[in-house]
Amino acid sequence: MRHLVLFRHGKAESDETDDAKRSLTLRGSFDATAAGRWLAARSLAIDRVVVSPARRAQQTWEAAAAEMPGVPEPVSDDRVYRNTVEDLMAVIGDTPPAVTGLVLVGHNPSIQELAQTLDDGAGEAAARRSLGNGFPTSGIAVFAVDGDWAEVDSATGRLVNFAVSRAASG
Repeated sequence: MRHLVLFRHGKAESDETDDAKRSLTLRGSFDATAAGRWLAARSLAIDRVVVSPARRAQQTWEAAAAEMPGVPEPVSDDRVYRNTVEDLMAVIGDTPPAVTGLVLVGHNPSIQELAQTLDDGAGEAAARRSLGNGFPTSGIAVFAVDGDWAEVDSATGRLVNFAVSRAASG
């Protein structure tokens, strides 16, 4: 059994004219840290992390990873920033077979669309209801996936958890 974690970046500044350079807001940073604590509490084995090269996604993972000892260094991939389901599926399909826990840190609308595409309909009911309400910043969807990464396609993931981590002060 493999786990795929879809993680939307934290809340970002909106006044930067270069989208890729947008930074997290203070709330976004606090929420990303809370998301890292949430992930750490789940004790998921994480072998590979692929992050959009956008500053806000990089900062999100840095804040989250600080709460999770032993996670691997992230791999930056332009396909995540391109923000299409097809590109994200290609990133998943290119994941080495030895990886059992994959995290993608990216953007909407593709993160939400990918989660809806992967959902086999047999997952945790409350998680499916929550995901149906949208995929806010710092949202995390955890899927159980059978088979190799190259076989991941529509309706091949079972949603086991969905959470939106918010810092108490945010």
